[in-house]
Amino acid sequence: METNLVEEFNAYREKMNSKMLAENNKTLKRIFNLDTNAFTEGALSKKTKELLGLGNSLVLRCDDCVRYHLEECYKLGLTKEEVVEGMSISLLIGGTIVIPHLRRAFEYWEALEAQSA
Repeated sequence: METNLVEEFNAYREKMNSKMLAENNKTLKRIFNLDTNAFTEGALSKKTKELLGLGNSLVLRCDDCVRYHLEECYKLGLTKEEVVEGMSISLLIGGTIVIPHLRRAFEYWEALEAQSA
């Protein structure tokens, strides 16, 4: 398994986020801030929020978002079994059109595991 998949994604994400935020656009900055604050501990745990983010990202078919939330789930210590169960609900809700994104999600989870090995 290609372990640089995670590094390449994170490097690109960081580079482009920096470029966008360098524009000093109030709307962009507020959306980024809202996103950051929405995923903090609250009535729902951070783990639950990340699983919700992952599920919504799968249904919306946003591979970048799926990768981001998979990595956050991994960092928070969610097990593969928990993540797969969550993604299976997304497949049920989103239908078979989610399958290609689910394939890439499994590939990315394997890359996260390989990076830690």
